[in-house]
Amino acid sequence: METITELLENSASRYADNPYLLEKKGDKYEATTFKEARDQSYRVAAGFISLGLKKGDRVALLSESRTDWVIAELGIMHAGAVSVPLSILLKEGNDLKFRLEHSESRWIIVSAHQLEKINQVKPGLRDLEKIILLDPKESYSEGEIWIGKVKELGEEYLASRYDKFLEIIRSIGPDDYASICYTSGTTADPKGIILSHKNYIANIDQALSLFDVPEWWSTLLILPWDHSFAHTVGIYIMMATGASLAAVQSGRSYLESLRNISVNIKEIRPTFLFSAPALAKNLRKNIEKAIRDKGPLTEKLFRSALKAAYRYNGNGWDKGKGSRVFLKPLCKLYDLLLFSKIRSNFGGRLRFFVGGAALLDIELQKFFYAIGIPMLQGYGLTEASPVISGNREYVHKLGSSGCVVKNLDLRICDEEGRELPCGQKGEIVVKGDNVMKGYWKNEKATAETIRDGWLHTGDMGYVDSDRFLFVLGRFKSLLISDDGEKYSPEGIEETITDRSQFIDQLMLYNNQNKYTTALIVPNQESLKRWAKTNNISLAWEKGIESVLKELDAVIGQYKPGGKNDDLFPSRWMPAAVAILDEPFTIDNAMLNSTGKMVRSKIVEKHKGRIDFLYTPEARNIVNQANVDAIRKVLNV
Repeated sequence: METITELLENSASRYADNPYLLEKKGDKYEATTFKEARDQSYRVAAGFISLGLKKGDRVALLSESRTDWVIAELGIMHAGAVSVPLSILLKEGNDLKFRLEHSESRWIIVSAHQLEKINQVKPGLRDLEKIILLDPKESYSEGEIWIGKVKELGEEYLASRYDKFLEIIRSIGPDDYASICYTSGTTADPKGIILSHKNYIANIDQALSLFDVPEWWSTLLILPWDHSFAHTVGIYIMMATGASLAAVQSGRSYLESLRNISVNIKEIRPTFLFSAPALAKNLRKNIEKAIRDKGPLTEKLFRSALKAAYRYNGNGWDKGKGSRVFLKPLCKLYDLLLFSKIRSNFGGRLRFFVGGAALLDIELQKFFYAIGIPMLQGYGLTEASPVISGNREYVHKLGSSGCVVKNLDLRICDEEGRELPCGQKGEIVVKGDNVMKGYWKNEKATAETIRDGWLHTGDMGYVDSDRFLFVLGRFKSLLISDDGEKYSPEGIEETITDRSQFIDQLMLYNNQNKYTTALIVPNQESLKRWAKTNNISLAWEKGIESVLKELDAVIGQYKPGGKNDDLFPSRWMPAAVAILDEPFTIDNAMLNSTGKMVRSKIVEKHKGRIDFLYTPEARNIVNQANVDAIRKVLNV
């Protein structure tokens, strides 16, 4: 198999009656089998062809997760066209318009919830000719057509021109473009990553070298389906193995859809889940709250169970080795009394999570490992289709990004491009059939990123003596001291925000300065609750000072003498802190559509505060700028 179209044809033959796509309609999930998915994709593709879609045309796709999302994309590919999947978190402004304009998308497939965004930007899009609606309307504007009508046209086309249809499908080759996936644009305009059919097929095979997926397995695909990770490892791997893929039940809003996850998990009873750090953190909070609600005795027992499991599991690679072996009976008892009951809330069949975040907090990993649902961290990027490495169910090391997939060459290189020996830090560089064709209409960026067939990831990392890859962060986000030493801030930022109820967001900054500084977005509710519990009046100056000093104490835990001073090098801990009264959000462009900080925008916005942080006055957290900011945060 060399194309996605061949993959679907093969799966429809091998697993014809297996449930492939599951969508909740009404009060229960309904299944679309592999054969039905193939047949529906044919009808959609044939309908597109009858409407004038040509090979190589770009078709954008903007919708919540649902069966028709997959059917529509497969329809695009079977017509020989190119899918441009878009995030539903994109606003109707420049972010959405840029992608549609830059990709020169002739058509867009859109759900009812997302249609208004398209109507807002449509007047300025000269290439956009047709809007395919996934949901019917009472009346249609010029250029609009319902997907149901497309399928009807497809049936007519197949009845009269089936040979021509097969000719188009057979003309699709491994090097033809399958999709253009846009980067989140944290440093510049988003780049359109061109992935071919060969890229996807190669990466499916590579990812399956990390774990087997029997056809009876199922997953609830929680991550947005436009993400490359969810795309390849979710939609296409389940297709390749005959397994089942369920969509989260759509709500009237994005937040309502998120609230459906816990219910849907119990209904689907997944064998594995794909997880992002934010989801994992939320799941952990819910588990800990449920334990607290059962009373202090249960909470104390739970803490003891976690402590024993942490000790026994180690980093996974050394689980149960040495003196740890004596903890096995105790851990089995705790599992019977506590952890097995927690797992039952995930449907009772969940074996592990697969996480694509290279800097997933190790404490979070240890927690889920302890309760018997290991979080297997991996690493990849869309330019690699995206999987590069991953931990496996029975071969893993917490804190690492696992072992490199098969049929992929990986090097760690210095700034001159020379390969470094095992254990030394440098840029992660890879070569294989999963490496993208290039960036759409951006030859300069393509030439900078792919050199002699090697993809330069822009990520810093190293490979240890056991051949596990450790990813340390993006070079473009590195802290750089005045003596030229570099360090990735992401692990520090994640750890501090994850472990402190008082800090919602944190960005470290050092651009060849004498010391590191930080911008902090505090949590209003937690700070007010803390002040009330400690009888601190926020109406008084001393009360405001106390709140600021408490925030300073949170950072102090990671400095020399603090209880967590062994986690990070002290030189990268902030010597001065600026309190911000406005959070980083997608709306103010401080976060991209995947929720990551856009550091360049944050630095540009807060340049004045950052400059102030390198003055003697700012070294004391109780300064007028912070006092004014925290007053606004607390509304006092």
